[in-house]
Amino acid sequence: MPKASASAASRSALRRNQACLSCRKRKLKCDAARPHCGTCVKQWQALISVPPPVGYAHPTEPQCSYDPVDGLPIAPEVDPIDRIRLLEEQISTLRSQLNEARNFNSGSASPPHQYPSPHQRVGSGLSGGSAGRSPTLSSPNGSSTIVSPTMEMVNGVSMESPESQLRGSSSSPQILQPTAGRGNDPMMMDVLFSGWDPDLPDSEVLNHYIEVFFRCDPCGSRVLHRPTFLTSMHLHPKDPNFPHSAVLHAICASASRWASHDIITMPDGTRRDRFAEFHVSKTRSYIDRTMASGQDIFPVMQACTLLSWYFYQEGRWVEVWIFAGFQTRVAIPLRLNYPGTFSAAQGGSSPGAYLAPPKDFKELECRRRSWWMTIMFDRIVSVGGWLHGVDERDIGTEFPLRSIDFELNSNIPGNPQDLATKDVFVRHIPSYTDSFLLFLKAVMLFGRVTDHNTRTNLRAPQLKTQNPFSTPGFEELDRLVGVEFLQCLPQNFKHLGLGEDGALDTDLYMVHVVPHAAAITLHNSYIDFNDSQSVSTSRCMNATRSILSAYYSLSETSLDISRLHPFVTICWYLAAVVQIQLCKYFIEINDTARESTVWGEINVLRFAMLEYGNRSPIGTRQEKLLQGLMTEIVRMTTQMHPLEMGVPLYPFSHSGVFPINKDGAAGDGGGGAPLPNSTPYDEQTDAAPTSLRGAVHTPPMGVQRAARRQQLPHEHHDAGDMTGWRARAAAAAGPSARTYMPPNLHPAYPPS
Repeated sequence: MPKASASAASRSALRRNQACLSCRKRKLKCDAARPHCGTCVKQWQALISVPPPVGYAHPTEPQCSYDPVDGLPIAPEVDPIDRIRLLEEQISTLRSQLNEARNFNSGSASPPHQYPSPHQRVGSGLSGGSAGRSPTLSSPNGSSTIVSPTMEMVNGVSMESPESQLRGSSSSPQILQPTAGRGNDPMMMDVLFSGWDPDLPDSEVLNHYIEVFFRCDPCGSRVLHRPTFLTSMHLHPKDPNFPHSAVLHAICASASRWASHDIITMPDGTRRDRFAEFHVSKTRSYIDRTMASGQDIFPVMQACTLLSWYFYQEGRWVEVWIFAGFQTRVAIPLRLNYPGTFSAAQGGSSPGAYLAPPKDFKELECRRRSWWMTIMFDRIVSVGGWLHGVDERDIGTEFPLRSIDFELNSNIPGNPQDLATKDVFVRHIPSYTDSFLLFLKAVMLFGRVTDHNTRTNLRAPQLKTQNPFSTPGFEELDRLVGVEFLQCLPQNFKHLGLGEDGALDTDLYMVHVVPHAAAITLHNSYIDFNDSQSVSTSRCMNATRSILSAYYSLSETSLDISRLHPFVTICWYLAAVVQIQLCKYFIEINDTARESTVWGEINVLRFAMLEYGNRSPIGTRQEKLLQGLMTEIVRMTTQMHPLEMGVPLYPFSHSGVFPINKDGAAGDGGGGAPLPNSTPYDEQTDAAPTSLRGAVHTPPMGVQRAARRQQLPHEHHDAGDMTGWRARAAAAAGPSARTYMPPNLHPAYPPS
């Protein structure tokens, strides 16, 4: 047995009762170091290395104490009576200062409290887990008034700082450092009685985040009536119509994606927004409190909806699935799934609605939109094949009104369409149709595809060799997602939403992408590249081409793709999955030229996800998931650097989105991405997808072919190769045709 070290041997043993009380209680070794022993310090460091649970705070120092020692006092030698007298004097001084401040304000022409309008700009930021700081506003007569209280004001905030000092040169929130000597401000105690939530940022900062939320957030902002919400921010915090704190915290968390500067990058490359995490924890505490008491259940449910979309954009899937099921079940007792979002009790056995009937048009439409955003979230998170929280047959709520009618508070009759309406996906009433409603219908159509796949696979898994059109309901879904939905769009919505003024209608963009992702989900199980007449293969290939074409059109502009709806990353992922299967097929048949082309397209979709992930982590997470699927083809390929293929940023562009290694296989013009609306594997297929025909600016086909011959000089095939599955399937079953071909006319599926 090895001998103990010299230092250990020379260390004198502790006498009885010299170890700290904590180590003696737990029977651990103690070095009796002062003020804290090494064992307690190590355990305390391990404790604070993980975030504390909600409602719990870690101790500020190790919990280590010793028995009293002669000559070493336990506490400062202060007489308790003198200490009480000192505290009473401080309280008396603060009271006199508070009375003087109130007397000064009563003689002033300005009110003692002023809550700024929502259009006022941000004054300060929030650092770490703090609740923000409260600047001052200057009234017309020159006096300063407090705009909102926070607990940090007790620690000292400058009351003379003009607004120009509260903003950086970039007009974004700027953190202020507290200075010494400001803790005795006579107006600080007054803010504790104003009713302002001390965990919220100050009023100016909060108004800035609200403005950013309504301008930038593509998800949760649908559930709130913007004019009313902005007006209610003028009210006193104790007013019953002032926005609920849970909603305000959720807005801060959501808007921080575009406005926060308190973001740190973790060692694994992920981002962490401490400002958002603080307000997420506050929102969750309100949700837990309301679920226990039932008070303010509807505004807290709205906050839950906002928080759910925040989790989705973060790619936090466990919380996404939990909140998806939670909010749908909460909405059922509220009777939001009934027409008019209210149902009185019918008979003695049927419970009534938890909520009272809507008071006016605005409240009714808020309830409708809250319900439909909950259902849309449930459908989107179920894309992976999960069961929905609420069956479509149990949804009786009519569709919401147009966004313009909602904002203008146009007291018009409710939408006559609901999910049970005949031809709801192909008939769009002009006075009740806008891009948001079309996007909602597209998502619900995707939900039907998920329902079909889930219930079909629940009974018997489908085989690639099986005729999918023999499955009940498959042909109808194929017709809707493949042709009819996009073909029946109103004429003024048959474009990608790229306005001439440089604006982008993100909802309309998704309307033209989601049906193609639904087609891939419907047919992906039946893809067989070895079958030259596979209809499902053709459907998936055409859908993938359309999704790529839509991205090419967007990348030609200077628009920020991170402003798109986060569901677009799932659509890109589904298209990339098809490309990975195709790449594997080309590797197996040793077609290196077309394999290189497919690698370029996969990298285009990877780049889109990564660029989206710069602001919303869901893009980065989907790209990492895609890399997991690419492991097999990366191992099989003979390409030198397949993940660094030179890909044009958009057609006829010479700049690539991924760096090209000098020793890599991708040279100038080699392995370039094919042009949008052109089939990269057969020059015989000239038709562009119907969904984007006339909407996507595409160069003449002759120019495209000439450019492709320059980019892919090795892609020359004889006439015999044109008789393969690509030419025949595209001619027979591609969605580029304006008429739908029944399955009994497909050569791949003879009549049964």
